[in-house]
Amino acid sequence: MGWVVARAEANGGFLERSELLDFHIDDRRFPIIDRSRGIRNPAIFASTLSIVQSVHGPYADTESEDGFLHYAYQAGDPWGGANNKLREAISTGAPLILFRKEQPNIYTPIAPVYVVDDDVENREFIIALDEALRFIPDVRQLDASQRAYARRLAKVRLHQPAFRTRVLVAYKRRCSICLLAHGSLLDAAHIVPDSEPLGVPTVVNGLSLCKIHHAAYDQNFIGISPDSRVVVDDELLAERDGPMLKHGLQEMHGRVLLTPDNPSHSPNRENLAWRFERFLARA
Repeated sequence: MGWVVARAEANGGFLERSELLDFHIDDRRFPIIDRSRGIRNPAIFASTLSIVQSVHGPYADTESEDGFLHYAYQAGDPWGGANNKLREAISTGAPLILFRKEQPNIYTPIAPVYVVDDDVENREFIIALDEALRFIPDVRQLDASQRAYARRLAKVRLHQPAFRTRVLVAYKRRCSICLLAHGSLLDAAHIVPDSEPLGVPTVVNGLSLCKIHHAAYDQNFIGISPDSRVVVDDELLAERDGPMLKHGLQEMHGRVLLTPDNPSHSPNRENLAWRFERFLARA
């Protein structure tokens, strides 16, 4: 689990299928996901190691309004081995890794997560995205404060990492302003902030930005016009400081953004215009 988290962060928040299948322990290959199923149950494990949530897959895995992941039984016998090892994780409290399959061969890990209930009637397991949620007495009967807390955790633990993966993959792990290509130094920045009704976590409302340009964008030191040009605040352009200011910010003025190869993933012009108006008003 530690390797998965560290490796994903180095990549920019995600892993590729090939490296998950080729993981080794003591020179022995030990796949972290199953080659053909969504549940990875190593024979030597008493309970499940990992599960895969396929965003566009055939199963009814849902992120419900309660802030938990509702994970469908594996097809076939509901009391079969794969499902039983997930049940075992309820009684042992053993953590497992959730992989969200954003697109073919790309996985966002969320770890650790916990199986907290078995909903036999709906043929699904209820997965808590944080250890704190294990201690709610009845996860099917949440009060308003518990529901709000679980939903906040889901946003932090699941939705934000998934958004980062989708954006960084679309931009091939490069800062759209300076082209920095170190995944661990890149963020997915919202164009319209997620505090706004239009601030949805979609690729077209996102930009792949290095951490300094993300911070500068959020603080209105730089803006991005609807035609995808970088505009640096006039006062910042007039300042004199060290090489980071000169080369990292001032020289970005007038640059055209790197955009995804897939035109359908390019920044939404209306969102850029909405954000740029606020930059001009505050600059």
